[in-house]
Amino acid sequence: MYGSGGAQIALEDVQFLNNSAGSLGIAVSNATGSSMVITNGIFRGNTAPSGVSVIGARNGGDVRLEGCMVFENNVQTGGSTPAANHGTSGVGSALTDNSDPASCLKPKKKKKEKVPTAMPTSTPRPQIAATHVALQAATGATFGATFGLDSGVHFRQLDGAGIGIQSIIDAGYLEAFDVWGYVEQGVEVCFPQVGRVVFLDANTSPRAIVPLTSTVANGQTCVSINSPGSLVLLPN
Repeated sequence: MYGSGGAQIALEDVQFLNNSAGSLGIAVSNATGSSMVITNGIFRGNTAPSGVSVIGARNGGDVRLEGCMVFENNVQTGGSTPAANHGTSGVGSALTDNSDPASCLKPKKKKKEKVPTAMPTSTPRPQIAATHVALQAATGATFGATFGLDSGVHFRQLDGAGIGIQSIIDAGYLEAFDVWGYVEQGVEVCFPQVGRVVFLDANTSPRAIVPLTSTVANGQTCVSINSPGSLVLLPN
């Protein structure tokens, strides 16, 4: 690689392996008012003519080395004499070696492993098919939707892991349902117990806890929603 006539060259994280060149240098030579910066390079197994270095600044060129530089097994033609790693020649040439070979040996910083947060603890509940018919039969709850329960709204019973908020679990929740799909039409859920209802809004992350106004009749607690989320019945 050769630069002249005011060229500006930047090399980063490069390897020059098993090359040979003529009078200008094995890998890099810079001349005539040009500048070159090499940051982190490996130069291994290259062959140079007698008196020519692996990296050279010549005839007014400027080369600057930065970071980690590795020079290994570079030889002069014939293979009997090691080739110089870098050098200068001519009038006004300059080579600045700010590289730190020891930095090649510095261990890379390990990424911090994320410590998994504890899963909410609660006694799992038996799995119930996620249909309103099965849920109503198994839990005693009732569901309603403006355009009917077959209009694209879905319900699912939740246990503590499904609720996912430890403070709600610790409050001793009585029942919980997830509601999604075409909820915008207006959906009513009536729990088979008396209590207070909170809504875990699926449109926020983490889910916002929103107390809901409910009505109590015939031992049931009923609430209405128009956006997807989880409904949790808590003791009064």
